Amino acid sequence: MNKKKIAVLGTGMSGFGAAHRLANEPVDVVLYDKASFFGGQTVSYRSPSGFIFDKGPHVSFTKDERMQNILADAVDGQFETVQYQLENHWKGHRMPHPVQTHMHGLPVEVVAKVIEDFAKQSTVENPPMRNYEDWLVAAYGRYFADNFPVQYTEKYHTTHPRNLTTDWIGPRMYRPSMEELLRGALGKQTATTHYITGFRYPSRGGFQSYVDKWARNATLKLEHQVTQIDPKHKVLTFSNGVRESYDGLMSSIALPDLIPLIAGVPDDVRAAADQLACSSCVLVNIGVNRPDLTPAHISYYYDQDIVFSRTSSPHLMSPNNVPPGCGSVQVEVYFSKKYKPLVGQPADYVEPVIRDLKRVGLLREDDKILFTDTKLVEYANIIFDHDREEALRTVHGYMDDNGIRHAGRYGNWAYFWTDDSYKSGEEAATLALGDIGR
Repeated sequence: MNKKKIAVLGTGMSGFGAAHRLANEPVDVVLYDKASFFGGQTVSYRSPSGFIFDKGPHVSFTKDERMQNILADAVDGQFETVQYQLENHWKGHRMPHPVQTHMHGLPVEVVAKVIEDFAKQSTVENPPMRNYEDWLVAAYGRYFADNFPVQYTEKYHTTHPRNLTTDWIGPRMYRPSMEELLRGALGKQTATTHYITGFRYPSRGGFQSYVDKWARNATLKLEHQVTQIDPKHKVLTFSNGVRESYDGLMSSIALPDLIPLIAGVPDDVRAAADQLACSSCVLVNIGVNRPDLTPAHISYYYDQDIVFSRTSSPHLMSPNNVPPGCGSVQVEVYFSKKYKPLVGQPADYVEPVIRDLKRVGLLREDDKILFTDTKLVEYANIIFDHDREEALRTVHGYMDDNGIRHAGRYGNWAYFWTDDSYKSGEEAATLALGDIGR
């Protein structure tokens, strides 16, 4: 008898999570990708001169022991264990992360106002909680909120915090006690309050190394861009003219791109998918002739006149990401179709990025830039605005009714980390397995 077939759309973490879940099941599993390469968001790029950049600053900091073992096995135990260092840049000042527990060295009037507002806000009973702005004010006081996270939110999420819900926060925003606030203001705070203290990263080949081994053991069909999904007859049509049937289906395709592909999709579901907001990101990758650019793996920039919101240091993730004696920096500049459309082309941002890297002191005038490159990440971070919840309920409800199981950051439309995406693929595969034979 022919085996039943489960089709997996996407070859990123969630796609391979699905393949792992189904490995010992009596089904055929085929992973499709529109690109000529596998990996999705986990893909890494190598320059001719030997610089390696990921599609964003990916690291693994999961505390799930099972996931740690899965990822370690994927690279045959060859990974770096790194103590995370993060810093903040604000009006010429550099501070450890998070700012709220490391204000020592900021102007006295700034520190005094933050403490005053923090103390005042602590006495407010039942503060309003209508949006993320309200949450920030309730957590830190108006002055700190307006001068730090509000500024960063507008750069990173491309919209004001009042337009966001609080569904995404989790452990990401730390609210200190008054004692922690004062200790960090009066002296150099040494206690770690960030939700990430360390991470793992492949020793060689960039973050993509985590999926390379899995790809060798999977059935992949690359350059297969879906043009139609017929859930009634369970048929996929691709831009290369191929038509293939399936018995179970899982997708990590971004929902705004996926929904128009479904034959007979109702107008209200199309409209709901159009309401889902996500940022896009211009990555500017730079290779430099020295490694001592910064001790920070990630740096955050609050000032609105600095073009980027965040930088990362690939050479600090693994020394094998750069040629000997070199350093690298990856810069993130965010846009969104809904709130802040991209102006110009990605290459237009190389010059202003280099200018501002010199302004903040990460690059020096005498640095020799050995490599520059730009990548446009069309889907970067999910924007948790007030339209998301209802729109997502409509879209996911329709997909579930039609046996199209969703996974990954852009299939679940969630703020997923690496292990979240992988496990969502496993969960979606289990549902697809249950759909077989219905």
